[in-house]
Amino acid sequence: MRVLLVEDNALTRYTIKSLLDKLGHEVVAEAEDGPGAVKYFQEFKPDVVFLDLILPGKSGVEILEDLRALDPNARIVVVTAVEQDEIDRRLADKGVNAILRKPFSYEDFKALMKALA
Repeated sequence: MRVLLVEDNALTRYTIKSLLDKLGHEVVAEAEDGPGAVKYFQEFKPDVVFLDLILPGKSGVEILEDLRALDPNARIVVVTAVEQDEIDRRLADKGVNAILRKPFSYEDFKALMKALA
């Protein structure tokens, strides 16, 4: 799969990219904020977007709305350490395909990618 990685933390970006590489997926672009996410989404048309929930400037929820406006069928995985039922409901209402909770294990990540395939 071709993946757009939207994460402001360099270590988390590196970790997810390494796991994706190990599983045979290609990170086509990396963004640290909303404008970069939208630009790269339009430019690369990835199969999946990994989207951090807490980003500078715009929240992951706002970026999710922007991406949905561009492509209602985009496959989006929200990556977050936030664990709240209200946020989960909002994300589900906005059509996220999955939520990956930080910290996560390699096995959890591998299972998520298998489910997305």
